[in-house]
Amino acid sequence: MTTSLPAAVCEAFDRFITTEYTTIDRHGQPITWPVTPYHHREEGCVDITTGLGYPKKAYDARANPKVALLFSDPTGSGLDDPPMVLVQGIGDMDDRDLEANRDRYWAESYEKLPGVRDMHPPKFLRGMLTWYYTRLYVHVRPERVYIWPKGDVTAEPELLDSHVEEVRSGHVEEPDIALEPPEGGTPVWDRRMDELGERYRSGVLSIVAPDGFPFSVRVPIDVDPSARLVRLGAEAVGVPVHPGRACLTVHEHGPEFEWQRNFQVRGDLVERDGDWTLVPHKLVGGFELPPGSIISKYRVNLAKMMRFRKIAKRELAKR
Repeated sequence: MTTSLPAAVCEAFDRFITTEYTTIDRHGQPITWPVTPYHHREEGCVDITTGLGYPKKAYDARANPKVALLFSDPTGSGLDDPPMVLVQGIGDMDDRDLEANRDRYWAESYEKLPGVRDMHPPKFLRGMLTWYYTRLYVHVRPERVYIWPKGDVTAEPELLDSHVEEVRSGHVEEPDIALEPPEGGTPVWDRRMDELGERYRSGVLSIVAPDGFPFSVRVPIDVDPSARLVRLGAEAVGVPVHPGRACLTVHEHGPEFEWQRNFQVRGDLVERDGDWTLVPHKLVGGFELPPGSIISKYRVNLAKMMRFRKIAKRELAKR
């Protein structure tokens, strides 16, 4: 049960508006997106959800149930100096009752995200947004928990193993697996990468640890556009850094989630001149709701909404 974890950890589960959720795709690429966590103490899990029109977050967990949740952005939580918490766990995709999932999402999001209440359309129009309101859930059961007090990645994290509901030996006991090497190739540069180090002074770095679980941590970032590199600051303690495929995710949101921005950069984590750097290969934009009117938010996402609608229709046809 997650109730056996320290109070500060459970408080983060309950009160953080976003958590950085990481899956590993079939190519061995870690992929991290900010999502809203829903902590269910009685069931001993933290749930996340995604729309039927963009189901990859759930389908990747079904294919490889080793997932991670990082609690590193306390915006809107009301907590002062909370710890940064990494959960490595087993994800269980739930698509057994899509109607119940839709009703559950409506109730839970309405309670946890007051800033989005005014953005919901009237009930008679929600049928046009099946791609969004029809939900897939992933129940994440914690197996291992890392805690960095006050979010200080330069300090030794406390390691808990909640799989057996107690602190075990304090070290990873899973057997090592063969990890995907760096992909290689010419680095790419997207204009939004210029926001790294300016709008976003830190980001969430995700890699695949030797035991096969995703490992995520928030680190300072510095951009070198001329070299097309993102340098990662701070000597993070307890992070199993190694050359390989990585994901750097940045996001921000209002204190009541009345707006939000996010994108991620996928590439190779390599060591250059004694520093760990990310060689970018692909920038992927998320579903964003930037500050502005409801109409402007819909206008920005119109192309994505049309694509998500097609995907949802295809998914429903399969069922």
